[in-house]
Amino acid sequence: MRIAILQRDPLMRQSIENILTSASHTCIGYDDGLSMSKTLARSTADLLVLDWQGVRLTGAEILRSVRSVGGDRLPVVFASRDTSEESVVRAFTGGADDYVALPLRPAEFRERVAAVLRRAYPDRFSTTSFDAGPYHFDTHRQLVTLRGQPVQLSGTQYRLAALFFSNIGRVLSRDHIFAMVWGREFREFTRTIDSHVSRLRLLLEIEPQNEFRLQPVYKSGYRLLHVRQEASAEAEKQAA
Repeated sequence: MRIAILQRDPLMRQSIENILTSASHTCIGYDDGLSMSKTLARSTADLLVLDWQGVRLTGAEILRSVRSVGGDRLPVVFASRDTSEESVVRAFTGGADDYVALPLRPAEFRERVAAVLRRAYPDRFSTTSFDAGPYHFDTHRQLVTLRGQPVQLSGTQYRLAALFFSNIGRVLSRDHIFAMVWGREFREFTRTIDSHVSRLRLLLEIEPQNEFRLQPVYKSGYRLLHVRQEASAEAEKQAA
């Protein structure tokens, strides 16, 4: 998972990163809230770890901003030296998923983060397989079938497909995709992602007749949409 961390103390920020990378997560660290907020406006993460206090923008203000723009699904964990009852209550009232005290107990923190992620992304923690419309994903063998017929994918193509189909309806930025599929941060302009997405769309026949659309999102990345759910949501919007 890709995790963004806001922590003023560089040593504590590095400690949090070390704990999370040891659990195979990818981390991006920030020492001030404004830098994090600007990045989140054009990028995506699977989870935020925030300090309650902060420079320029506090963790509390970032939480409020994320929830105000409809980011209900994005899990947020606070890791802070401020453990006052007032701050903890305000965090949970504002939509935080967990609140832990610094300094951290590494094993406990890893498990608390894992628990939050499992609740937020249950499909991504399937140990054997998952289904999405006519597609079946065998996570153990890294195999995809479409209406029962296997589709030949490379390891990279499988990781890309699994990422999209376990995040249906969610915008994934190019740097997020690059980090999760290729294992490193996206640092410069490249057509690598676009060419892989185009090829994957053809291989998996991602079309309305198979219930899905893979949509480019301007200045961001891509979003996989379930056609029926999209149509239902649009009908509800028009009826309201």
